Amino acid sequence: MNTRKTGTGKGRTTTGRGTKPSGSKPASRTGRPTSRTEKPATRGGKPAPRTEKPDAEKSSTPRPRPTAADGSSKPHYKPKVRKGDPLPTFNEEDIRLNKYLSNAGVCSRREADVLIQTGVVSVNGQIITEMGYKIKKGDKVQYDGETINAEIKRYVLLNKPKGFITTMDDPLGRKTVMGLIINACKERVYPVGRLDRDTTGLLLFTNDGDMAKKLTHPRYEATKIYHVEADKPVQAEHLEMLMRGIELEDGRIQADKAEYVKDGKSSREVGIEIHSGKNRIVRRMFEKLGYEVVKLDRVQFASLTKKDLPRGYYRHLTEKEVHFLKMTK
Repeated sequence: MNTRKTGTGKGRTTTGRGTKPSGSKPASRTGRPTSRTEKPATRGGKPAPRTEKPDAEKSSTPRPRPTAADGSSKPHYKPKVRKGDPLPTFNEEDIRLNKYLSNAGVCSRREADVLIQTGVVSVNGQIITEMGYKIKKGDKVQYDGETINAEIKRYVLLNKPKGFITTMDDPLGRKTVMGLIINACKERVYPVGRLDRDTTGLLLFTNDGDMAKKLTHPRYEATKIYHVEADKPVQAEHLEMLMRGIELEDGRIQADKAEYVKDGKSSREVGIEIHSGKNRIVRRMFEKLGYEVVKLDRVQFASLTKKDLPRGYYRHLTEKEVHFLKMTK
């Protein structure tokens, strides 16, 4: 349909069908281009209807937020993995026999070399004494006549947020830490030790039973460092009492270190290092001295720290970290 447009001159011009290319300017009867600042075209003395804006500019209404399965407006909690952290392949194909033994939790690599040399390790029924021997997927590896479980060992480190309980499942339907690492690996892993529902910080998961036992047994002295915030300033003499030891209902307990946090806002913030894995041990120690712990964060577990691991995120341990944990006395 022809559209009619009035110009600034006396006459009027008529455009053809369709629209002109965006880069061209309409011409007047005199041949000179019309100004871009001309008033909008009118029709019968009334402003012409405005053209519609593109879909992207039509509405600024925000998109509706996703809802949970129960119909509430609270979105589901999504497991978060640290970006760029690949899934380790500790038991990949064609790996050295000593590494396979180490990853299976039998011993360290150096000890595995000794076992291989002594002739107590066999592959597919044949004794192997060759150093650097590689095995493939499907090979049957035996140590001292017993077949070694070929399950891939996994080690997942989580920076636990508040509000999650440390259990495999909960009959009351409360949020558990397992929901935070559900996509970490296909192998079934278990938490090493526990953290209270209101306690935050480092929590390790693994299917390596030997390592889990080693890290939770007091004899191996796996270091745990907590950042404690009390309900009132902590007296210096009470820090000394924590290191000397205090009596609790289940026995005497003492901290290895207890000192004010350097960058803390007040003397209410204390750092405490302890080896005990007893339930709620840090909270009970402070309660014994007349304090209530309002915030508790585990900032170090064994040799592992929260560096580059935001709250609620998890990552896989590196081979170097796993080796270091296995060497922990």
